[in-house]
Amino acid sequence: MPTERVVLDSDLRYLDGKGNLLKSRAELSVARMLAFLGHDYQYNATVALPDGSRAPVDFVIGDRYVEVIDSEADEARFRKIKEALTGLDIIAIGHSRFASKVEEMDSVFLYDEPEKVQTGSIFIEDPSLAFDYAHILPLVEKCSVLHGHTSTVMVEIIGSMKNNLVIDFGDAKRIIKDALNAIDHKFFINKKYLKKEDDTHYYVEFEGPRGYFNLQLPKMTTYIMSGEATVENLSTEIIRLLAPRMPPNVEALGVYIYEGVNKGAHIIAGVKKD
Repeated sequence: MPTERVVLDSDLRYLDGKGNLLKSRAELSVARMLAFLGHDYQYNATVALPDGSRAPVDFVIGDRYVEVIDSEADEARFRKIKEALTGLDIIAIGHSRFASKVEEMDSVFLYDEPEKVQTGSIFIEDPSLAFDYAHILPLVEKCSVLHGHTSTVMVEIIGSMKNNLVIDFGDAKRIIKDALNAIDHKFFINKKYLKKEDDTHYYVEFEGPRGYFNLQLPKMTTYIMSGEATVENLSTEIIRLLAPRMPPNVEALGVYIYEGVNKGAHIIAGVKKD
């Protein structure tokens, strides 16, 4: 299976125009900006604190200091320097996630932009989204005889948004109706009961709680399933029919099938991208 290599800052070497080995991409950006503006700077300098100790600072430009905040440790050190040397002309540059205890108005922080790609979902429930079918469930006594249902369907479509839409409601409704037309007025049966077939018919046999069944079924009105013809498996089958019809931004589908009143099944599945 092919894997994608992830490159971390620790894998790279950042060298400024003076030959200094910098710790991060952010430090390299600051060094390049200072050089572009014509400022001479010293990298990885120290500043004396009142207690006699010295604290490292990333950049010194004359009597001014720049600290690049890439971690909580950087943020803590910057705060310590600011509190100990109130008259020191120092500014912090870094990421907003390390800025909770820093005077942000006196410093420069980079904030994450809102996600350019947002994930959303729509759902469609309409009386016209229905289909009629017959089935047999040989493993369930009550349902082991030929019987039928009229089921309504609700579909949830989940995906990345384009132009503030996952998919147009009209397009979605048309796609769903096309999928339901493929299974409307069909007889559903598990393929394991299929004994033989010819050009026009399936021949199904099974022994169930209500006796022995031997059926000759027209292919044009029969839908062979990989499992029992339960409402759960029907939901999965509808997802299989819907998925290839959906635009590429759709990431998952949920299908609710109501079998009668106040009962049914819900299946949600991801849509594989090619």
